[in-house]
Amino acid sequence: MESSHLFRLENLTKTYGQVTALRDLSVTMPRGAIGLLGPNGAGKTTLIRALLGLITIDAGRGDVLGRDIRTQPLEIRGAVGFVPEDECLFPSVVGIEFVAYAGELCGMGRKDAMQRAHEVLNYVGLGEARYRRAESYSTGMKQRLKLAAGIVHDPQLLILDEPTNGMDPAGRQELLELARDLSSEKGMSLIFSSHILPDIEAVCDYVMVLGRGRLLTAGHMKELEEAHDRMYEVRVKLGQEKFAERLTAAGCGVQPREDRLVVELRDGQQPELLWKAATDSGHQIRHFRPLRSTLEEVFLKAIGETD
Repeated sequence: MESSHLFRLENLTKTYGQVTALRDLSVTMPRGAIGLLGPNGAGKTTLIRALLGLITIDAGRGDVLGRDIRTQPLEIRGAVGFVPEDECLFPSVVGIEFVAYAGELCGMGRKDAMQRAHEVLNYVGLGEARYRRAESYSTGMKQRLKLAAGIVHDPQLLILDEPTNGMDPAGRQELLELARDLSSEKGMSLIFSSHILPDIEAVCDYVMVLGRGRLLTAGHMKELEEAHDRMYEVRVKLGQEKFAERLTAAGCGVQPREDRLVVELRDGQQPELLWKAATDSGHQIRHFRPLRSTLEEVFLKAIGETD
């Protein structure tokens, strides 16, 4: 079953007693890598459960990969992989058996599941540890083991819930590289739920932000990261401090940022002023573009609009 979108929700509502976890949520997201953002209690976990058909929806409708979340939950779970945040490994079970069992749960025969388990464990870098008990794995290895179990059946969509929580920098980088490869090279769509914004920026093309069970914003990352009016990023080859002094003397607002300058033009000033200043002072501009808001600014703006 094919659909032009990854998932589509219309007026989705879910309550737990007096708490409304999802409130009249409507959104359509394309195939690709989607970052799911929101503060604690925003409804991210409930949304994931709804997409997987694991909970009963109070109102509204939706589909994932063209499959109805109300009437086709088993078909959805057969086409989707899930890497949960919580510990889900079986004690005393070796890695290869854990992944193969996940394949069997998805309907694969024992022989095929075992063969595929070997393949995905090699892919995630756990080939040499496949016969070790899962409880002996490090935090990073456990996360990659869960990832292997999530992709053993070659799903069209992989949902990762806080996949880098508690990982050291090296392990986090390994997992992000695997997620990027699955999306960009293997053609697998992702829903990457995380509170670590740099992880979302490193992996995802699209983002959606939830707050209090509502959709606050959604779209392509580049479209949401709006250009700041009259503000530019500039980097020169040599003498950046001197160039900053010259721009300040010309009346520009200048703020150093890592290896570049953020320049704000005042009323009446045009971008040509920057090029003229560089020519007059003998500086060579190597980087010049309008300043765009960061994902953090997009997130904080969306959350702020609910206050």
